[in-house]
Amino acid sequence: MPYDTLQDFLAALGQRGELKRIAAPVSPILEIAEIADRVSKSPARDGHNPLEGSNFSGCVPPPQGTLNQALLFEHVAGSDMPLAINAFGSYARMHLALGCENFDALAAKLGELTRPEMPVGLLNKLKKGVDFLRLGNLAPKIRATGACQEIVHTDDADLNALPIIQCWPDDGGRYITFGQVITEHPETHARNMGMYRVQVFDKQRTAMHWHMHHDGARHFRAWQALGKPCPLAITLGGESVLPYAATAPLPPGIDEHMFAGFLMGRPLELVPCKTIPLAVPANCEIIIEGWVDPRETVLEGPFGDHTGFYSLADHYPVFRVTAISHRRNCVYPTTIVGKPPQEDYYLGKATERVFLPLLKLLIPDILDYDLPLFGAFHNCAFIKIQKQYPYHARKVMNAVWGAGQMAWTKMLVVVDEQVDVHSLNDVLFHVAANVDPARDTQIVQGPLDILDHAAPYCGAGSKIGIDATKKWPGEGVVRDWPAEIVMDEKTRSRVTGRWKEYGF
Repeated sequence: MPYDTLQDFLAALGQRGELKRIAAPVSPILEIAEIADRVSKSPARDGHNPLEGSNFSGCVPPPQGTLNQALLFEHVAGSDMPLAINAFGSYARMHLALGCENFDALAAKLGELTRPEMPVGLLNKLKKGVDFLRLGNLAPKIRATGACQEIVHTDDADLNALPIIQCWPDDGGRYITFGQVITEHPETHARNMGMYRVQVFDKQRTAMHWHMHHDGARHFRAWQALGKPCPLAITLGGESVLPYAATAPLPPGIDEHMFAGFLMGRPLELVPCKTIPLAVPANCEIIIEGWVDPRETVLEGPFGDHTGFYSLADHYPVFRVTAISHRRNCVYPTTIVGKPPQEDYYLGKATERVFLPLLKLLIPDILDYDLPLFGAFHNCAFIKIQKQYPYHARKVMNAVWGAGQMAWTKMLVVVDEQVDVHSLNDVLFHVAANVDPARDTQIVQGPLDILDHAAPYCGAGSKIGIDATKKWPGEGVVRDWPAEIVMDEKTRSRVTGRWKEYGF
Protein backbone atom coordinates (compact mmCIF):
# COMPACT_ATOMS: atom_id res chain seq x y z
CA MET A 1 0.00 0.00 0.00
CA PRO A 2 1.13 3.60 -0.52
CA TYR A 3 2.05 5.67 2.53
CA ASP A 4 -0.20 8.10 4.39
CA THR A 5 2.49 10.72 4.94
CA LEU A 6 5.83 11.80 3.53
CA GLN A 7 7.52 10.90 6.80
CA ASP A 8 6.05 7.39 6.74
CA PHE A 9 7.41 7.02 3.21
CA LEU A 10 10.87 8.26 4.22
CA ALA A 11 10.91 5.86 7.19
CA ALA A 12 10.11 2.98 4.85
CA LEU A 13 12.91 4.07 2.52
CA GLY A 14 15.28 4.11 5.48
CA GLN A 15 14.34 0.57 6.44
CA ARG A 16 15.11 -0.58 2.90
CA GLY A 17 18.47 1.18 2.65
CA GLU A 18 17.03 3.68 0.17
CA LEU A 19 17.53 6.80 2.33
CA LYS A 20 20.77 8.63 3.03
CA ARG A 21 20.73 11.00 6.02
CA ILE A 22 23.19 13.89 5.74
CA ALA A 23 24.07 15.58 9.03
CA ALA A 24 26.70 17.93 7.59
CA PRO A 25 25.45 21.54 7.23
CA VAL A 26 24.63 22.44 3.63
CA SER A 27 23.58 25.54 1.73
CA PRO A 28 20.22 25.66 -0.09
CA ILE A 29 21.90 27.80 -2.75
CA LEU A 30 23.23 25.38 -5.41
CA GLU A 31 24.98 22.97 -3.00
CA ILE A 32 21.97 20.72 -2.35
CA ALA A 33 21.14 20.67 -6.07
CA GLU A 34 24.68 19.63 -7.04
CA ILE A 35 24.70 16.83 -4.47
CA ALA A 36 21.28 15.59 -5.60
CA ASP A 37 22.23 15.79 -9.29
CA ARG A 38 25.27 13.56 -8.76
CA VAL A 39 23.33 11.08 -6.64
CA SER A 40 20.42 10.92 -9.13
CA LYS A 41 22.85 9.92 -11.88
CA SER A 42 24.37 7.09 -9.82
CA PRO A 43 23.37 3.42 -10.16
CA ALA A 44 20.45 2.31 -8.00
CA ARG A 45 20.76 -0.45 -5.40
CA ASP A 46 19.42 -2.95 -7.92
CA GLY A 47 22.18 -1.98 -10.37
CA HIS A 48 19.88 -0.06 -12.70
CA ASN A 49 21.69 2.87 -14.30
CA PRO A 50 19.58 4.80 -16.84
CA LEU A 51 22.54 7.03 -17.68
CA GLU A 52 24.67 4.12 -18.88
CA GLY A 53 25.85 4.84 -22.41
CA SER A 54 24.88 8.51 -22.14
CA ASN A 55 27.31 11.42 -22.16
CA PHE A 56 25.44 14.61 -21.38
CA SER A 57 27.83 17.53 -21.44
CA GLY A 58 28.24 19.33 -18.15
CA CYS A 59 27.24 16.37 -15.98
CA VAL A 60 29.81 15.51 -13.32
CA PRO A 61 30.04 11.72 -12.87
CA PRO A 62 29.34 10.72 -9.27
CA PRO A 63 32.26 9.29 -7.27
CA GLN A 64 32.60 5.54 -7.64
CA GLY A 65 30.47 3.68 -5.10
CA THR A 66 27.83 6.40 -4.84
CA LEU A 67 24.31 4.98 -4.80
CA ASN A 68 21.15 6.58 -6.13
CA GLN A 69 19.26 7.10 -2.86
CA ALA A 70 16.73 9.46 -1.38
CA LEU A 71 18.48 12.21 0.56
CA LEU A 72 17.45 13.79 3.87
CA PHE A 73 19.46 16.91 4.72
CA GLU A 74 19.14 17.47 8.46
CA HIS A 75 20.85 20.87 8.70
CA VAL A 76 20.05 23.34 5.92
CA ALA A 77 21.48 26.82 6.41
CA GLY A 78 18.84 29.42 7.23
CA SER A 79 16.06 27.02 8.22
CA ASP A 80 15.13 24.73 11.11
CA MET A 81 13.41 22.24 8.78
CA PRO A 82 15.06 19.13 7.35
CA LEU A 83 14.85 18.77 3.57
CA ALA A 84 14.07 15.65 1.52
CA ILE A 85 15.08 15.31 -2.13
CA ASN A 86 15.34 12.48 -4.69
CA ALA A 87 12.76 10.49 -2.72
CA PHE A 88 11.05 9.42 -5.96
CA GLY A 89 14.25 9.11 -8.00
CA SER A 90 14.31 5.40 -8.86
CA TYR A 91 11.98 2.70 -10.12
CA ALA A 92 12.06 0.93 -6.74
CA ARG A 93 11.13 4.10 -4.84
CA MET A 94 8.36 4.96 -7.29
CA HIS A 95 6.92 1.44 -6.93
CA LEU A 96 7.00 1.87 -3.16
CA ALA A 97 5.39 5.33 -3.31
CA LEU A 98 2.56 4.06 -5.52
CA GLY A 99 2.12 0.82 -3.58
CA CYS A 100 2.66 -1.47 -6.55
CA GLU A 101 5.05 -4.26 -7.50
CA ASN A 102 5.60 -2.61 -10.87
CA PHE A 103 4.00 0.01 -13.10
CA ASP A 104 2.38 -2.62 -15.34
CA ALA A 105 0.42 -4.00 -12.37
CA LEU A 106 -0.90 -0.52 -11.63
CA ALA A 107 -1.67 -0.02 -15.32
CA ALA A 108 -3.74 -3.20 -15.30
CA LYS A 109 -5.67 -1.91 -12.29
CA LEU A 110 -6.37 1.37 -14.07
CA GLY A 111 -7.22 -0.53 -17.24
CA GLU A 112 -10.03 -2.37 -15.43
CA LEU A 113 -11.77 0.97 -14.93
CA THR A 114 -11.68 1.74 -18.64
CA ARG A 115 -12.89 -1.54 -20.12
CA PRO A 116 -15.63 -0.90 -22.72
CA GLU A 117 -17.87 -3.55 -21.18
CA MET A 118 -18.07 -1.67 -17.90
CA PRO A 119 -21.64 -0.56 -17.04
CA VAL A 120 -23.33 2.82 -17.60
CA GLY A 121 -21.42 3.57 -20.82
CA LEU A 122 -18.11 4.10 -19.04
CA LEU A 123 -16.15 4.18 -22.29
CA ASN A 124 -18.25 7.04 -23.66
CA LYS A 125 -18.09 8.87 -20.34
CA LEU A 126 -14.32 8.65 -20.23
CA LYS A 127 -13.96 9.94 -23.77
CA LYS A 128 -16.15 12.88 -22.80
CA GLY A 129 -14.04 13.56 -19.72
CA VAL A 130 -16.64 12.52 -17.12
CA ASP A 131 -15.14 11.62 -13.76
CA PHE A 132 -15.14 7.82 -13.96
CA LEU A 133 -13.40 7.49 -10.60
CA ARG A 134 -16.68 8.34 -8.84
CA LEU A 135 -17.66 4.73 -9.57
CA GLY A 136 -15.25 3.75 -6.81
CA ASN A 137 -16.78 6.20 -4.29
CA LEU A 138 -13.42 7.91 -3.98
CA ALA A 139 -14.54 11.51 -3.66
CA PRO A 140 -12.37 13.33 -1.06
CA LYS A 141 -13.84 13.78 2.41
CA ILE A 142 -13.69 17.07 4.32
CA ARG A 143 -12.77 17.07 8.00
CA ALA A 144 -12.37 19.95 10.44
CA THR A 145 -8.60 19.99 10.83
CA GLY A 146 -5.48 17.97 10.21
CA ALA A 147 -1.80 17.55 11.04
CA CYS A 148 -0.90 20.02 8.29
CA GLN A 149 -2.35 22.79 10.50
CA GLU A 150 -0.70 22.00 13.83
CA ILE A 151 1.15 25.33 13.53
CA VAL A 152 -0.37 28.26 11.62
CA HIS A 153 1.32 31.53 10.64
CA THR A 154 -0.78 34.33 9.12
CA ASP A 155 0.55 37.85 9.60
CA ASP A 156 3.98 36.42 10.39
CA ALA A 157 3.99 33.98 7.46
CA ASP A 158 7.51 33.93 6.05
CA LEU A 159 8.61 31.87 3.07
CA ASN A 160 12.22 32.49 4.08
CA ALA A 161 11.69 30.13 7.02
CA LEU A 162 11.45 27.25 4.52
CA PRO A 163 14.67 25.69 3.13
CA ILE A 164 13.80 26.72 -0.43
CA ILE A 165 16.62 25.95 -2.85
CA GLN A 166 18.25 27.56 -5.85
CA CYS A 167 18.93 24.78 -8.35
CA TRP A 168 21.25 26.21 -11.04
CA PRO A 169 23.70 29.14 -11.25
CA ASP A 170 21.67 31.28 -13.69
CA ASP A 171 18.27 30.67 -12.10
CA GLY A 172 16.31 33.81 -11.31
CA GLY A 173 16.38 32.92 -7.62
CA ARG A 174 15.07 30.31 -5.21
CA TYR A 175 12.19 28.07 -6.26
CA ILE A 176 9.56 25.87 -4.66
CA THR A 177 9.84 22.94 -7.05
CA PHE A 178 7.83 20.07 -5.57
CA GLY A 179 4.59 21.70 -4.49
CA GLN A 180 1.16 20.36 -5.40
CA VAL A 181 -0.65 23.53 -6.51
CA ILE A 182 -4.41 23.56 -5.90
CA THR A 183 -6.91 25.83 -7.65
CA GLU A 184 -10.65 25.81 -8.22
CA HIS A 185 -12.77 27.16 -11.09
CA PRO A 186 -14.92 30.09 -9.85
CA GLU A 187 -18.10 28.92 -11.59
CA THR A 188 -17.95 25.14 -11.99
CA HIS A 189 -15.94 24.65 -8.76
CA ALA A 190 -13.92 21.99 -10.55
CA ARG A 191 -10.72 21.43 -8.57
CA ASN A 192 -7.25 21.01 -10.03
CA MET A 193 -3.98 19.88 -8.53
CA GLY A 194 -0.88 20.48 -10.68
CA MET A 195 2.82 20.80 -10.11
CA TYR A 196 4.19 24.19 -11.15
CA ARG A 197 7.43 25.89 -10.20
CA VAL A 198 7.16 28.87 -7.85
CA GLN A 199 9.89 31.54 -7.75
CA VAL A 200 10.19 33.23 -4.36
CA PHE A 201 10.87 37.00 -4.27
CA ASP A 202 10.37 37.84 -0.61
CA LYS A 203 8.73 36.43 2.48
CA GLN A 204 5.16 36.68 1.13
CA ARG A 205 5.44 37.17 -2.64
CA THR A 206 6.16 34.73 -5.47
CA ALA A 207 5.56 34.30 -9.17
CA MET A 208 3.08 31.64 -10.27
CA HIS A 209 4.50 29.90 -13.32
CA TRP A 210 2.00 27.87 -15.32
CA HIS A 211 1.79 27.27 -19.03
CA MET A 212 -1.23 28.52 -20.92
CA HIS A 213 -2.60 25.02 -21.57
CA HIS A 214 -2.47 23.93 -17.89
CA ASP A 215 -5.71 23.66 -15.92
CA GLY A 216 -4.34 25.92 -13.18
CA ALA A 217 -3.82 28.68 -15.74
CA ARG A 218 -7.32 28.08 -17.13
CA HIS A 219 -8.80 28.47 -13.64
CA PHE A 220 -6.80 31.67 -13.13
CA ARG A 221 -8.08 33.13 -16.41
CA ALA A 222 -11.65 32.45 -15.27
CA TRP A 223 -11.05 34.38 -12.03
CA GLN A 224 -9.23 37.08 -13.99
CA ALA A 225 -12.23 37.48 -16.31
CA LEU A 226 -14.34 38.21 -13.23
CA GLY A 227 -11.78 40.75 -12.03
CA LYS A 228 -11.20 38.74 -8.86
CA PRO A 229 -8.04 37.27 -7.31
CA CYS A 230 -7.64 33.50 -7.64
CA PRO A 231 -7.38 31.53 -4.37
CA LEU A 232 -4.44 29.12 -4.50
CA ALA A 233 -2.75 26.69 -2.13
CA ILE A 234 0.68 25.12 -2.47
CA THR A 235 0.78 21.81 -0.61
CA LEU A 236 4.02 20.00 0.21
CA GLY A 237 4.25 16.35 1.17
CA GLY A 238 1.24 14.29 2.19
CA GLU A 239 0.29 10.89 0.86
CA SER A 240 3.13 9.29 -1.11
CA VAL A 241 0.96 9.24 -4.26
CA LEU A 242 0.33 13.01 -4.34
CA PRO A 243 3.39 14.13 -6.35
CA TYR A 244 2.53 11.57 -9.01
CA ALA A 245 -1.18 12.44 -9.03
CA ALA A 246 -0.29 16.12 -9.46
CA THR A 247 1.79 15.37 -12.57
CA ALA A 248 -0.42 12.69 -14.15
CA PRO A 249 -1.98 13.60 -17.54
CA LEU A 250 -5.57 12.89 -16.54
CA PRO A 251 -8.45 13.29 -18.99
CA PRO A 252 -10.32 16.61 -18.67
CA GLY A 253 -12.70 16.88 -15.74
CA ILE A 254 -11.03 14.30 -13.51
CA ASP A 255 -10.06 15.54 -10.06
CA GLU A 256 -6.44 14.68 -9.22
CA HIS A 257 -7.43 14.29 -5.55
CA MET A 258 -9.87 11.57 -6.58
CA PHE A 259 -7.20 9.91 -8.71
CA ALA A 260 -4.92 10.01 -5.66
CA GLY A 261 -7.72 8.30 -3.74
CA PHE A 262 -7.82 5.60 -6.41
CA LEU A 263 -4.07 5.09 -5.99
CA MET A 264 -4.39 5.03 -2.18
CA GLY A 265 -7.38 2.70 -2.20
CA ARG A 266 -9.31 5.16 -0.02
CA PRO A 267 -10.70 8.69 -0.30
CA LEU A 268 -8.32 11.50 0.56
CA GLU A 269 -9.12 13.52 3.66
CA LEU A 270 -9.09 17.29 3.10
CA VAL A 271 -9.21 20.20 5.53
CA PRO A 272 -10.40 23.78 4.89
CA CYS A 273 -7.66 26.35 4.48
CA LYS A 274 -7.38 29.07 7.10
CA THR A 275 -7.48 32.17 4.86
CA ILE A 276 -8.82 31.09 1.45
CA PRO A 277 -11.90 29.13 0.29
CA LEU A 278 -10.05 25.92 -0.66
CA ALA A 279 -9.55 22.52 0.94
CA VAL A 280 -6.19 20.74 1.03
CA PRO A 281 -4.97 17.22 1.92
CA ALA A 282 -4.87 16.89 5.70
CA ASN A 283 -1.73 14.75 5.78
CA CYS A 284 0.58 17.26 4.08
CA GLU A 285 3.72 18.56 5.74
CA ILE A 286 3.31 22.23 4.78
CA ILE A 287 0.50 24.37 3.30
CA ILE A 288 1.09 27.77 1.70
CA GLU A 289 -2.14 29.75 1.19
CA GLY A 290 -2.75 32.92 -0.76
CA TRP A 291 -4.22 34.73 -3.75
CA VAL A 292 -3.03 35.19 -7.33
CA ASP A 293 -3.46 38.80 -8.40
CA PRO A 294 -5.64 39.16 -11.54
CA ARG A 295 -3.68 42.21 -12.76
CA GLU A 296 -0.12 42.25 -11.42
CA THR A 297 2.68 40.30 -13.12
CA VAL A 298 6.36 39.92 -12.39
CA LEU A 299 9.38 38.87 -14.44
CA GLU A 300 9.93 35.19 -13.59
CA GLY A 301 13.02 33.14 -14.46
CA PRO A 302 15.33 32.08 -15.96
CA PHE A 303 15.01 28.53 -14.63
CA GLY A 304 17.14 25.46 -15.36
CA ASP A 305 14.48 23.08 -16.65
CA HIS A 306 13.96 19.40 -17.41
CA THR A 307 14.94 20.04 -21.03
CA GLY A 308 18.54 20.46 -19.90
CA PHE A 309 18.45 24.16 -20.82
CA TYR A 310 17.35 27.33 -19.05
CA SER A 311 13.81 28.43 -19.83
CA LEU A 312 13.88 32.16 -20.48
CA ALA A 313 12.48 34.82 -18.20
CA ASP A 314 8.92 35.95 -18.87
CA HIS A 315 6.08 37.70 -17.05
CA TYR A 316 3.76 35.60 -14.87
CA PRO A 317 1.09 36.42 -12.26
CA VAL A 318 2.01 37.40 -8.70
CA PHE A 319 1.01 35.10 -5.81
CA ARG A 320 0.72 36.72 -2.38
CA VAL A 321 0.91 34.52 0.70
CA THR A 322 -1.71 34.92 3.42
CA ALA A 323 -0.85 31.91 5.62
CA ILE A 324 1.69 29.12 6.06
CA SER A 325 0.73 26.13 8.18
CA HIS A 326 2.71 22.97 8.88
CA ARG A 327 3.21 19.93 11.05
CA ARG A 328 4.94 20.45 14.34
CA ASN A 329 8.05 18.56 13.13
CA CYS A 330 7.74 18.85 9.38
CA VAL A 331 10.02 17.85 6.51
CA TYR A 332 10.31 20.09 3.45
CA PRO A 333 10.21 18.10 0.17
CA THR A 334 11.88 19.48 -2.94
CA THR A 335 13.38 18.37 -6.23
CA ILE A 336 15.59 19.60 -9.02
CA VAL A 337 15.09 19.24 -12.74
CA GLY A 338 17.76 19.33 -15.41
CA LYS A 339 19.49 16.90 -17.72
CA PRO A 340 17.93 13.49 -17.06
CA PRO A 341 17.75 11.35 -15.11
CA GLN A 342 16.27 13.25 -12.18
CA GLU A 343 13.19 12.44 -10.10
CA ASP A 344 10.93 13.73 -12.86
CA TYR A 345 12.31 11.05 -15.21
CA TYR A 346 10.87 8.31 -12.97
CA LEU A 347 7.59 10.18 -12.50
CA GLY A 348 7.41 10.38 -16.30
CA LYS A 349 8.22 6.69 -16.71
CA ALA A 350 5.41 5.86 -14.30
CA THR A 351 3.03 7.86 -16.51
CA GLU A 352 4.35 6.13 -19.62
CA ARG A 353 3.47 2.72 -18.18
CA VAL A 354 0.41 3.47 -16.05
CA PHE A 355 -1.42 5.45 -18.73
CA LEU A 356 -0.80 3.00 -21.57
CA PRO A 357 -4.35 1.57 -21.15
CA LEU A 358 -5.84 5.07 -21.50
CA LEU A 359 -3.69 5.81 -24.54
CA LYS A 360 -4.79 2.51 -26.08
CA LEU A 361 -8.39 3.47 -25.35
CA LEU A 362 -7.95 6.68 -27.35
CA ILE A 363 -5.74 5.07 -30.02
CA PRO A 364 -6.39 1.28 -30.15
CA ASP A 365 -3.70 0.84 -32.85
CA ILE A 366 -0.92 1.35 -30.27
CA LEU A 367 0.59 -1.82 -28.82
CA ASP A 368 3.24 -0.11 -26.71
CA TYR A 369 5.27 3.09 -26.53
CA ASP A 370 8.40 4.51 -24.94
CA LEU A 371 9.45 8.04 -23.97
CA PRO A 372 13.25 7.78 -24.25
CA LEU A 373 15.46 9.48 -21.70
CA PHE A 374 17.15 11.74 -24.25
CA GLY A 375 13.78 13.13 -25.35
CA ALA A 376 13.08 14.87 -22.02
CA PHE A 377 9.41 13.78 -22.17
CA HIS A 378 7.98 15.88 -25.01
CA ASN A 379 10.77 15.75 -27.57
CA CYS A 380 10.43 12.13 -28.69
CA ALA A 381 8.20 9.05 -28.48
CA PHE A 382 8.64 5.57 -29.94
CA ILE A 383 5.34 3.92 -30.94
CA LYS A 384 4.78 0.22 -31.69
CA ILE A 385 1.89 -0.93 -33.90
CA GLN A 386 0.70 -4.05 -35.68
CA LYS A 387 0.60 -2.67 -39.18
CA GLN A 388 -2.56 -3.62 -41.10
CA TYR A 389 -2.79 -1.32 -44.13
CA PRO A 390 -0.82 1.27 -46.12
CA TYR A 391 -0.10 4.51 -44.26
CA HIS A 392 -1.22 2.94 -40.99
CA ALA A 393 1.79 4.56 -39.29
CA ARG A 394 0.75 8.00 -40.63
CA LYS A 395 -2.73 7.54 -39.22
CA VAL A 396 -1.26 6.75 -35.79
CA MET A 397 1.07 9.76 -35.90
CA ASN A 398 -1.83 12.13 -36.46
CA ALA A 399 -3.90 10.43 -33.76
CA VAL A 400 -1.06 10.80 -31.24
CA TRP A 401 -0.68 14.49 -32.09
CA GLY A 402 -4.34 14.91 -31.14
CA ALA A 403 -4.23 12.97 -27.87
CA GLY A 404 -3.97 15.14 -24.77
CA GLN A 405 -0.43 15.93 -23.66
CA MET A 406 0.95 13.67 -26.38
CA ALA A 407 0.07 16.56 -28.69
CA TRP A 408 3.30 18.31 -27.64
CA THR A 409 5.54 15.48 -28.87
CA LYS A 410 8.02 16.90 -31.38
CA MET A 411 9.33 13.63 -32.85
CA LEU A 412 7.41 10.39 -33.32
CA VAL A 413 8.96 7.14 -34.54
CA VAL A 414 6.53 4.33 -35.47
CA VAL A 415 7.86 0.76 -35.65
CA ASP A 416 6.49 -2.73 -36.31
CA GLU A 417 5.31 -5.13 -33.61
CA GLN A 418 8.53 -7.18 -33.44
CA VAL A 419 10.62 -4.11 -32.52
CA ASP A 420 11.46 -3.48 -28.85
CA VAL A 421 10.40 0.14 -28.36
CA HIS A 422 12.27 0.21 -25.04
CA SER A 423 15.57 -0.50 -26.80
CA LEU A 424 17.06 2.65 -28.29
CA ASN A 425 19.38 0.61 -30.50
CA ASP A 426 16.59 -1.62 -31.82
CA VAL A 427 14.45 1.40 -32.72
CA LEU A 428 17.32 3.29 -34.36
CA PHE A 429 18.37 0.14 -36.24
CA HIS A 430 14.96 0.04 -37.90
CA VAL A 431 14.97 3.79 -38.52
CA ALA A 432 18.32 3.52 -40.29
CA ALA A 433 17.28 0.41 -42.21
CA ASN A 434 13.64 1.09 -43.13
CA VAL A 435 13.38 4.82 -43.73
CA ASP A 436 13.68 6.71 -47.00
CA PRO A 437 13.68 10.31 -45.75
CA ALA A 438 11.63 11.74 -48.63
CA ARG A 439 9.01 9.00 -48.55
CA ASP A 440 8.80 8.07 -44.88
CA THR A 441 8.86 11.35 -42.97
CA GLN A 442 5.98 13.70 -42.30
CA ILE A 443 6.36 17.26 -41.02
CA VAL A 444 3.34 19.08 -39.59
CA GLN A 445 2.76 22.39 -37.85
CA GLY A 446 1.18 22.48 -34.41
CA PRO A 447 1.44 23.21 -30.69
CA LEU A 448 4.67 22.34 -28.89
CA ASP A 449 5.92 22.30 -25.34
CA ILE A 450 6.28 25.89 -24.10
CA LEU A 451 9.81 25.00 -22.96
CA ASP A 452 10.97 23.98 -26.46
CA HIS A 453 13.54 26.69 -27.16
CA ALA A 454 14.13 25.41 -30.72
CA ALA A 455 10.54 26.19 -31.76
CA PRO A 456 10.33 29.31 -33.95
CA TYR A 457 7.44 30.58 -31.82
CA CYS A 458 6.69 30.10 -28.14
CA GLY A 459 4.65 26.90 -27.92
CA ALA A 460 4.24 26.47 -31.67
CA GLY A 461 6.29 25.06 -34.52
CA SER A 462 6.89 21.91 -36.54
CA LYS A 463 6.77 18.25 -35.56
CA ILE A 464 8.17 15.28 -37.42
CA GLY A 465 6.85 11.75 -37.77
CA ILE A 466 9.14 8.96 -38.95
CA ASP A 467 7.59 5.79 -40.37
CA ALA A 468 10.14 3.06 -39.62
CA THR A 469 7.73 0.21 -40.37
CA LYS A 470 8.08 -2.24 -43.25
CA LYS A 471 6.69 -0.50 -46.35
CA TRP A 472 3.62 -1.82 -48.12
CA PRO A 473 2.50 -1.31 -51.73
CA GLY A 474 0.56 1.94 -51.89
CA GLU A 475 2.99 3.86 -49.66
CA GLY A 476 4.87 5.49 -52.51
CA VAL A 477 7.58 3.78 -54.52
CA VAL A 478 8.34 0.51 -52.71
CA ARG A 479 10.70 -2.12 -54.06
CA ASP A 480 10.65 -5.76 -53.00
CA TRP A 481 11.19 -5.68 -49.24
CA PRO A 482 13.74 -8.14 -47.85
CA ALA A 483 13.06 -10.34 -44.85
CA GLU A 484 14.82 -9.44 -41.62
CA ILE A 485 17.44 -11.99 -40.51
CA VAL A 486 16.17 -14.23 -37.70
CA MET A 487 17.43 -17.72 -36.82
CA ASP A 488 14.74 -20.44 -36.83
CA GLU A 489 13.39 -21.41 -33.43
CA LYS A 490 14.33 -25.10 -33.73
CA THR A 491 18.02 -24.27 -34.16
CA ARG A 492 17.95 -21.66 -31.41
CA SER A 493 16.42 -24.10 -28.94
CA ARG A 494 18.93 -26.82 -29.86
CA VAL A 495 21.88 -24.49 -29.35
CA THR A 496 20.47 -23.20 -26.07
CA GLY A 497 20.08 -26.75 -24.79
CA ARG A 498 23.68 -27.69 -25.74
CA TRP A 499 25.36 -24.42 -24.68
CA LYS A 500 27.33 -25.90 -21.78
CA GLU A 501 28.29 -28.86 -23.96
CA TYR A 502 30.12 -26.40 -26.23
CA GLY A 503 32.39 -25.51 -23.33
CA PHE A 504 31.09 -22.00 -22.64
